[in-house]
Amino acid sequence: MIVVAEKLKPANDLLAPVTIGRSGAAEAAAWDAYVEQHQEGSFFHLYGWGDIIEAAYGYEPVFLIARRGNRVVGVLPLVDVKAPLLGRSLISTAFTVGGGPIGDDLDVISALADAAASEGAARNVKYVELRSENAVLDNWQIKADIYATFRMTMPPHADDHLNGLRRSRRRAIRKAVAAKQSGVLKEWVEMDASRFYDVYARSLRNHGTPVFPKRFLAHLLQVFERRVEISFTEVNGEIAGALLSFYFKDAVMPYYFGAMAAGREVNAHEYQYWALMRRAASDGYKTFDFGRSKIGTGPYRFKELWDAKPTPLYYQYKLIAGDEQPNVNPNNPKFATFVKLWRRLPVPVVNIAGPLLARNFP
Repeated sequence: MIVVAEKLKPANDLLAPVTIGRSGAAEAAAWDAYVEQHQEGSFFHLYGWGDIIEAAYGYEPVFLIARRGNRVVGVLPLVDVKAPLLGRSLISTAFTVGGGPIGDDLDVISALADAAASEGAARNVKYVELRSENAVLDNWQIKADIYATFRMTMPPHADDHLNGLRRSRRRAIRKAVAAKQSGVLKEWVEMDASRFYDVYARSLRNHGTPVFPKRFLAHLLQVFERRVEISFTEVNGEIAGALLSFYFKDAVMPYYFGAMAAGREVNAHEYQYWALMRRAASDGYKTFDFGRSKIGTGPYRFKELWDAKPTPLYYQYKLIAGDEQPNVNPNNPKFATFVKLWRRLPVPVVNIAGPLLARNFP
């Protein structure tokens, strides 16, 4: 269904009305061009996510585009999630941490949100969920106490960067560098999707989380090939970590990280982040985007140790057929028994069952 909404910008009667419609593949280039130039346009606003999610999970992308006349003035990438266990929802952007409405002004953003709510009502979803760093919508419920995102600036010179970190980080990095110089620790970049998936799946099993299907990774690498890097670490010949990172605008984002126990003794995990920072800085990137963590968790505290500053993430909800905000995260007591059980399952079992369950956790 195509939703069309109109809202005049009262400050200037000469402006054309804002129209909201469904975006198709023919507009992918214009969509991405808008995301690239918009200050709040993120990697998770890019048009390719719709193709990836549809190919991997079969969920329909509902990408709304705002125009004034022929000019693109805003975008909102939604996904119609029909989760077998948790019901139907409309989420921007499902299976990522962002993708909320962006536009030239608040009128455009409001029009996009109104259109999203209308789409949700037409599809009889439980709720519409918009994920972003800004809360600007009237009459939408807000959840801001679950997640925060972290960013830090990377100095161009390694010595300046290292000296600017707190003592515990400097000590950890120097220990890892010594291990690398002695040959105990190795770190390298290699686009080996199969090896990455194996390490990442084992790491998620250890944390009680289902892994995404292999086809999700395959489509991700195909669509965003030039924006993705995969790196690995080994300690004494044993795999210690696998990291998949995104490059967008002036930032590098370590997004999917599989960490093994073999890396702890020599701080291989810290070194893997450090090596990524220095590679990106040497290539001219300025921002290290640590991404999302749940407030108060170990990953949250780990990112604080790097002096990255937390910014709350605002998840905004419009309840449609549901009567309460969703609470789909491992900290939910309802999932505690599942998490404990999942950690005990053999890796071959979770690699089969995980992708079937992962479609329920967008």
